[in-house]
Amino acid sequence: MPNKTQKDDTPSYLNFDESKYAWKKDIDYRSHPEAYKVGKGEQGVLICEPYKSDIGQHWRFKTPEIAEESSQAILKLFYSYLEQNDFVGADMARKYLQMGFTRARRYTNYKGGRKYDKENIYKQNTKGTGDPEKAKSAAIFYNSWQEAEKDEIYAARKKEWKKLKG
Repeated sequence: MPNKTQKDDTPSYLNFDESKYAWKKDIDYRSHPEAYKVGKGEQGVLICEPYKSDIGQHWRFKTPEIAEESSQAILKLFYSYLEQNDFVGADMARKYLQMGFTRARRYTNYKGGRKYDKENIYKQNTKGTGDPEKAKSAAIFYNSWQEAEKDEIYAARKKEWKKLKG
């Protein structure tokens, strides 16, 4: 057990308690947006339907060309959700853009995208470097993610949503 000054590097998914997670897979968040929480970072992105299915089908970062096409498609959805006054959809699209950046960076930093070494008590993987092409994909997603974050309408709605609903 680490002391208070040590960081526990064990991946959070090993001790994940679904009952305490704010996002539930049995909720249709388009029909029940009041159940949606913004949360931190990408939380809920792989659970909240129907947005997971709507946006996730466009999410790719294998090459910079694919990342460019993907990030633009998701950014287009982001603006479409804003126009429809669908904050949950816009926030989920923003999360997919952020996740495009973080996952592409993981593949840049770790061979095969594996951050934790399963054979070594889930310590952080130090075997080799990842794919330098993914750094270009990450930069593409980063730019689109920042464009979404800086949108004034989105920023105001996000602030209000967090204040009212979390």
